[in-house]
Parts: sequence; structure tokens; C-alpha cells
Amino acid sequence: MGVAAIVEDGKIKNATSTTSTKEKSSTLGKDDFLQLLVAQMKFQDPLEPTSNTEYIAQYATFSEVEQIQNMSKSMDLSRASSLVGQTVQITSTDDNGKETTKMGKVDYVKYENGKAMVSVDEELYSLDDVTYVCDQDYLTAFGLAQTLVSDMAKLPKIEQVTASDKETIEKVLKQYDDMNDYQKTFLSKSVVGSLEEYRKKLAELSGNKADDTENADGDKADGGKTDGGNDTAQDV
Repeated sequence: MGVAAIVEDGKIKNATSTTSTKEKSSTLGKDDFLQLLVAQMKFQDPLEPTSNTEYIAQYATFSEVEQIQNMSKSMDLSRASSLVGQTVQITSTDDNGKETTKMGKVDYVKYENGKAMVSVDEELYSLDDVTYVCDQDYLTAFGLAQTLVSDMAKLPKIEQVTASDKETIEKVLKQYDDMNDYQKTFLSKSVVGSLEEYRKKLAELSGNKADDTENADGDKADGGKTDGGNDTAQDV
């Protein structure tokens, strides 16, 4: 119960108490149907009364609808219960029409206001808000792809790569090489293309280093021969 009061000159002029009431359900239940049935019988035309057959048919139709509704509730609760422990994606819309998406593990299921609700990160969401149910393979692939893209963002641009970046780039390339075909499908074509460019750049740097080493060895060998020739000439 809440209290609303008007204060004037430091004194309470009047106070009214307010109580919160539960919203009435917009759907008709069994009691509502029975009330309508009684009202129909009470106010029917006495000259042309409704036959017992019609009443039985109406009640049978209502019972059938009620059974279908109960079955639907049971199926929703069963479907929601199967999600406990699973990682799901929730897409919900707030009162302002803003759509938000989150992923998390379902902790428990609750049936509230005629709807099956799932608890994700200690917040309740309607079963209708569950857009994806993710298995472990999906989560693993998604996580590896996210990590790889994050690590790639830390690498220098292709044109700025030097030999000192070799170890870091090789680690990222190994992450990609260790992924299976399914996990690689989580990477965009642009990401895969960039990885290949880094691989070519490393090969280019390694080739240049090998050429420099060969040239240095060749120069050293040529220098030794020249010195030897001079010594021979001097001896003669």
C-alpha cells in the first residue's frame, strides 16, 4: 500500500491511500464461460428456448478449446524446461521499441501470467524472446573466431610489418590453421584474405633475409680468395 499526501506550509493537508491491483487477464476462462452460459439460459426467449443439445454442444466446444490451451501451456513449459543449462540468444524489445540482443545460459524456468519464462543472468524473459539455442560446437567456433579477429586487430598493417613482428603473426596464423573447416566458416572472406596477406608478407621477409645471408656469405668468400691471391703475388 502506498500513501499520497499534499503538504502545504509544512503541514499535511490530506492523504489518500492507494493500493496496487493485479491486471485482469484478457482471456476468458472456464468460470467466465459458465457465467455466460448461465446468463444465456436466464435471459433466453421463453417462447424459443435453447435446446439442451445446443448447450451440450457449446460446453463440448469450450471443453475442447480448454484442453487445447492446457496442452499448449504444457508444451511451452516442456519446451522451456528443455532449455535449462543451454546457452540461448534472447532478442527483446523494450517499451520504447528498442531491440536488444544478449546471450547467456538458462538457469531455470518459471510459468508466470500464463506464459513460460526463462531466466538468463537472473532476468526473466518470455519463451517467445528466445531466437537461438546454441550447442557447444557453435559456441566454441564463435569464441575462436572472435578471439582470432581480436588478435588480428592488434597486428600492424601489412605494409608496416617487419621481421620483429614474425613471432606475433605466426601465432595468429597458427590459431587459424588449428581451426577445423566448420570453425573457419565463422570468419569472413576479408579476414581470411588478410591472413593470407600476412602469410605472404612473412614469406617475403624470410626470402629477403635468406638472400641477404647468401650475399653476405658470398662476399666473405670472395674476400678470402682475393686476399689469398695477393699473398701469392707478394711471395713471388
